[in-house]
Amino acid sequence: MAEFTLDEVAKHSSPTDMWIVVDGDVYDVTKFSALHPGGHFPLAEVAGTDCTEQFYGLHRGDILKNPRFAKLKIGTVAGKKPEQTVQEAPYAEAHGFWRKSSPYYTESHHRFRAAIREIMEREVIPTAAEDDEEDSYPSPELMLALGKAGFIAAMFSSDGKVVKQAGFDKLPGGVDPMEVDEFHELILTEEVKRIGCYGFSDGLNGGLAIGLPPVYKFGSQKLIDEIVPAVFRGEKRICLAITEPYGGSDVAGIHTTAVKSADGKTWTINGVKKWITGGMFAEYFTTLCKTDKGITMIVVPRSAGVDTKRIKTSYSGAAGTAYVEYKDCVVPVEYTVGKEGSGFMYAMANFNKERWGMVAAGNRMSRLMVEECFKWALQRKVFGKRLIDQPVIRFKLAQMAAEVEAVHSLLEDLTYQMTQMSAKEVNSHLAGPIALLKYQQTRVATLVSDNACQIFGGRALTRTGMGQFVEKFQRSFKMQAILGGSEEIMADFAMRQAVKKADGKQVAKL
Repeated sequence: MAEFTLDEVAKHSSPTDMWIVVDGDVYDVTKFSALHPGGHFPLAEVAGTDCTEQFYGLHRGDILKNPRFAKLKIGTVAGKKPEQTVQEAPYAEAHGFWRKSSPYYTESHHRFRAAIREIMEREVIPTAAEDDEEDSYPSPELMLALGKAGFIAAMFSSDGKVVKQAGFDKLPGGVDPMEVDEFHELILTEEVKRIGCYGFSDGLNGGLAIGLPPVYKFGSQKLIDEIVPAVFRGEKRICLAITEPYGGSDVAGIHTTAVKSADGKTWTINGVKKWITGGMFAEYFTTLCKTDKGITMIVVPRSAGVDTKRIKTSYSGAAGTAYVEYKDCVVPVEYTVGKEGSGFMYAMANFNKERWGMVAAGNRMSRLMVEECFKWALQRKVFGKRLIDQPVIRFKLAQMAAEVEAVHSLLEDLTYQMTQMSAKEVNSHLAGPIALLKYQQTRVATLVSDNACQIFGGRALTRTGMGQFVEKFQRSFKMQAILGGSEEIMADFAMRQAVKKADGKQVAKL
């Protein structure tokens, strides 16, 4: 590629001949100026100069990697030095990524993270922000690619036996499914949410992560063989259909009914479910129903009796959030999950892992806001000073970082406890602490959103450009405070669990 001196670049500074320099690269923006979203004037003002500082005050650096803009590059500045290694922003990565030594993470975890990140950067990140903004679902082609890479199976990596039986002998990074634990799942959740697109990432794994476990934990082998391998390969998708418009978090108050036929061979299901993540594109619905024997869980294949309508929520439609209607939907009894009347227990057993995953996802999104704000504060100049040089900005960053790190430390501790306990022990001993941490994580997200908005100013209210991920976060962080159990219910449940344990023991008097 051609080399130019800065003097040569300076000759191209007229309205009909405009070159600029950014990071030592020379761009011809003459024709592009008519298409520039910010208009002709900002380009004309810096034409013929090195405008690196001005560029990064108005644009995200990754825009230069976009093929539409990369083709404007015509050369480099003579004598340009090789790019230096870019250091991560402070607190941009979780402990497990940067610790010199750790009681939790092994070489297997680090290989797994590197492999998952590579898959995300290759298959997902190039179009994620655009798909998220345009409400585009994760495509069948993308799901097949993720399935082939072992990415979908890796979502359930702590259930190694199930992964092996589905035909996956190795997970990303060459990890043996029988050697994995909840820290591998924590890593995958963090890497998925690292893209900053809550809606699109929920479309990738939100429905799968909560809809599939009840099937392979409590379903028959026939049901497992039909559904699990196909989901792992990316050929089919599944979601969890519990919540209804009548009761929200009141799982026991569902209205959807399942009536068994006289010959006992089929169920006829009628009712509605609301706010079902992934429901718009799922082929299977893990559904909670009322039956003669009590609340029962049934996997409902998409059929003529199932209708789904998109629900517009505050975050992206890419999540596939749906209103699901069952109208005289006939399902073979073989699709019953476990025992009739045990559906409430199966749902509750699933909730603790679901809430743990929501904490991991939500806090990683908050961490991204810390990263975005640090980067912005370091490069943005106002009144002749960088934002980071203002004490009030440093205080806001300190608030955000301290709270995010505190949540993550307790998350790691609970994750370690999960690696040492059976599922029954987790549900007995950790239900309260997980609920309490979910409450704390969503309170932290509220603080993070408020501070990030103040640091980015008007850009935090703009759906494109420098503050696009902060704007997305503002539209999505309250989802965390409602889904999986609202803040108030989580806090109350945690205290009721604590009181239950205290009432069973002699507690010392004051």
